[in-house]
This record gives sequence, structure tokens and C-alpha cells, in this order.
Amino acid sequence: MQTYQPRPDLLSGRIILVTGAADSLGNAVAAACAEHGATVILSDRDQSTLEPLYDHIDGAGSPQPAILPLDLEKPQEHRFLAAADSIGEMFGHLDGLVHCAAFAPFLSRIDDYDLEDWERVLRINLTAPFLLTQVTLPLLRAAGDASVVFTSDRVGRRGLAYWGAFGAAKFGVEGLMQILAEETRGSSAIRVNSIDPGILRTGLRARLYPAEDPQGVPPPETATSRYLYLLGPDSRGLTGRAFGPEASG
Repeated sequence: MQTYQPRPDLLSGRIILVTGAADSLGNAVAAACAEHGATVILSDRDQSTLEPLYDHIDGAGSPQPAILPLDLEKPQEHRFLAAADSIGEMFGHLDGLVHCAAFAPFLSRIDDYDLEDWERVLRINLTAPFLLTQVTLPLLRAAGDASVVFTSDRVGRRGLAYWGAFGAAKFGVEGLMQILAEETRGSSAIRVNSIDPGILRTGLRARLYPAEDPQGVPPPETATSRYLYLLGPDSRGLTGRAFGPEASG
């Protein structure tokens, strides 16, 4: 995956939903999917934050994207079911689901976390990806060759101090990925994997490390080829794998 070179039409004809598409990694992944032929459903909390990417994709001559506002802080089942119904009515199926949205308000000791902040971080980073995946499973099964890609993080995998609820949520994301991969293995063609993209120049990192020189941190575009590989036909049959920055599962 480190040296993977996706062909220009890799995702031609595929419908792919990307969360967190307004910023950083989600923005880069969505743009890369569109560049390689996918019809991308751009999702984030506010429609207005998605419009610049929509205009960029549309102006570049890629397939016209769609916009799906979703507030992951309020993962209410009826709203997520309505979103899945909208996708079904418009496209009939879903070939890919990429979870890029992430939220971490601060670094803190476990001693100092209050319950409200803890639950908010878990809702956005773990509960919402679970629920969105659950409601779109019928659309993914209808595709015949669908891929779900969760974004994990080393702070969960390694249990790094001070990352609190975010680290716990990301550790949970890998567990969710493994369970879903086992449940879909053999019963459908859905692939389920996760990627820890490593340290990237994101808005989240800039907020948590304000003194860091962003020019010394790789941009999110450096990670997109790994997502393209897992979303395209070249990874067909690959499921239940947790890929790190070195791209080895």
C-alpha cells in the first residue's frame, strides 16, 4: 500500500460516502475519490462547510457529488435512517463508506475528565460511526462489492496518555471493525478494514498542538492512496485488517 499507484478510473461508477469531508483528512479522501471516478457523498455537520469542496469537485469535471449534512454529535437513529433512505432513493446502493470525521476537544488526564465531555467524544468518534454503518448496511449489501473503511489512530492502539475518551473511542473503532468484518465474512461481499493514517496536518492536530510547526507535518493528501486501495477492486476479498502508517496489516 505504501507504493500503491491507483489508476485514474479506479473508482469509476462507485458511490462513496465520506464523513468529515469539510476538513483535513476527510476533505482529502473525498477529493481523491472523486478524482478517481467516484460519485462522492460529502458529509459533515453543516452544508455550508461542504460547498467549497462540492464546487471544486464539480469544477474539475469529476462526477457530480452529493451533500449529506449529518450532526455526528447527535446520532439519533431516526435521522440516520432518514439519511440512509435518501441515499437509497438517489442511488439505490452504496459502494463505499469512509469514516474520517474526528473530534478531540483537549488533552487531559483521566482524573480531570467530566462525564459530559467523555460522552460527547464517544458519541462523535464511536457511536456515530457504528450507527451510520448499521443503517447503511442494506445499501452496502446491495452493491455487491462494497468497502467500509474506519479511521483509527495510534493513540488508541498504543494507549497513549492524556488522549482520554478519544483514545478509548479509537481503540473501540478497531474492535468494531473486527467484529463487523467477522459478521460479514462469508455472508456478503462487504470488506471492512481500518487505517491509522499516522500523524497528519489536520485541524484537530493544530488545535491540540498549537506550538507545532505545521510545515513539519505531512499533509493529509499523503494518506489518500491507502484509502483508495481499500475502496477499489484491487483489495477485493481483504477484510478484518487494521493498517497502520506503515500500511502493514
